[in-house]
Amino acid sequence: MTASYKKRRLTKEQIRQEEAAKARVGAWFLFVGLIMFTFILAQNIRADQIVHKFKSPSFNGINTSSHYLTIENQEFSRKLTIKEEIKALQDEIEREKENSTLARFMRNLESRVYAELSRQLVNNLFGETPSSSGTITLEGNTIEYTSDGVTLTLKITEADGTITEITIPIGTFTF
Repeated sequence: MTASYKKRRLTKEQIRQEEAAKARVGAWFLFVGLIMFTFILAQNIRADQIVHKFKSPSFNGINTSSHYLTIENQEFSRKLTIKEEIKALQDEIEREKENSTLARFMRNLESRVYAELSRQLVNNLFGETPSSSGTITLEGNTIEYTSDGVTLTLKITEADGTITEITIPIGTFTF
């Protein structure tokens, strides 16, 4: 190294100052290296083993019952929602069928037919020339009526064989 100092033509004082500066830089690097080594060693001392733990209660067993209950509630509410959606769709389809033009026409026609049958029955029972007995068959049900001048008896026989009998006094009530 003295050869480089001679080339640069430095005095002994300048050489001593450069050597002191180099020593300070070396001491500084040694000090920083020692501090870094101490921190790394301290980190290794504080280190712990890596232990894997499952977060899912299905695997680790902690809070398992509440976990299963939550899953069961979710499944139940989802099934209930699906059933409600299906029911709503079925109801909507049924409403659409009931509100179609054909369905409204059939209801109107049926209403008028029943009104006409009712009018004819009233005329036969209470009209100017009332009949004393008669029979009407309507959709599998049989309606028989008889009158003895004092009471009117209606005997309704349903399709399943159930019989209902109604007795009405003729001259004792008015509107």
